[in-house]
Amino acid sequence: MRGRSGPAGTLTGPQLFLLGASFLITLGSFAVLPYMSVLLHDRFGLGLGVVGAVLAVASLVQFSGGVVGAALAARIGLRATMLVALAVRTAGFAAFVPGLTRPVVAVAALFLVSCGAALYLPANKAYLVAGCGPERRPGLLAASGSAFNAGIALGPPAAAPFVLTSPAGLFTGVAVLFALVGVGHALLPWVADSADSADEADEADEAEEPGEAGEPGEGSGTEKSPSGRKVPSALPPFAFTVLAVYIFMFFQHYLALYAVPRTSTAFYGTVLMGYALLLVLAQPLSARRLAALPYATALRVGFGAMAAGTAVLALGGRAGIAAGAVLLCFGEIVLFLKNDLEALDRSTAPSATVFGRQRLAAGLGAFAAAVVGGQMYGAAERASAVPVFWLVVSAQAVLLPVLLVAYVTGTARRRAGGELAEAHHPR
Repeated sequence: MRGRSGPAGTLTGPQLFLLGASFLITLGSFAVLPYMSVLLHDRFGLGLGVVGAVLAVASLVQFSGGVVGAALAARIGLRATMLVALAVRTAGFAAFVPGLTRPVVAVAALFLVSCGAALYLPANKAYLVAGCGPERRPGLLAASGSAFNAGIALGPPAAAPFVLTSPAGLFTGVAVLFALVGVGHALLPWVADSADSADEADEADEAEEPGEAGEPGEGSGTEKSPSGRKVPSALPPFAFTVLAVYIFMFFQHYLALYAVPRTSTAFYGTVLMGYALLLVLAQPLSARRLAALPYATALRVGFGAMAAGTAVLALGGRAGIAAGAVLLCFGEIVLFLKNDLEALDRSTAPSATVFGRQRLAAGLGAFAAAVVGGQMYGAAERASAVPVFWLVVSAQAVLLPVLLVAYVTGTARRRAGGELAEAHHPR
């Protein structure tokens, strides 16, 4: 648990700045990054296999490097870490300008941008919730997600007229934007990460009467019920984040290949825009209800929505693709926010460390989806049965969480049995 600050619903100046900066950062990033495959392949003549490998490694660095960002925040502080991250990203976008004539420099610039993103996000989220109690974190994290998604939605169309005609001007403009955002970060007040207040709250919690047992098979850890009582839970947020991102990235990576031939490029763009806007609007509105929802229930609802959404995608057509996207959006809202909140509630580590671990989990899920999804989609396409691809993804959204729960439950029971036997028959 973390310390409290200010009345619920009141945003401080630094928090408002960070939310605005989150929008500008993703606006600038997604003005460039979605077009990297086009630039690397069409402008530099790199083979699609090489382009895919470069983008896969860059994505893995961007996600899993959050652990390094968390470690840096623990050493030099949250504000200093964000400044270092923005300096690295500014240098990366600036390096794209000479990289327009030198493919090696362009690839190096891409990795600089990815490293900067890895360093920035854990410190950004930790600064945003620093000193805030559990009742304020859901709204702040939801608002942060909305700011990021608004930038994701607007970045690509804003850059589309310039990315091929005047890329040097685009890269220069983005580098200047990041430099200005960095100056703003330098003016933020210093704040401590919330490990100390977490330890104090956990010590107070130990004096409270423990909650009753939760669902069968749940063991260590805690879960808050809607009434505020804490019940034991063995369900690991890290593992469920891996699974949630793994399922979601099939949709992210392969919807274009599936939707454009069956509808049109314009319809696909409309779906993506609507998806992003729905995230921006719905996530803050649902934050409090999600925070009160028991974790096990949230997992059922979230993975159920993803399973239903991918199954509906198999129907094809405009209605099926649009309805499937809405269901997957709902699943993303539930799982991504709830997993972060649950990870924070269970840990006494600094917030940046928790967010760094969650980014690592997301990176593992995204990487696995990229590896497995390419083989699956290719096999379905060769068999002229692409809708079956989405049915297989839907089945995974149902089965993988069930298998993970069964594994965790069995492990907890075996551990409890071993401890009981040890207590009755000490050596």
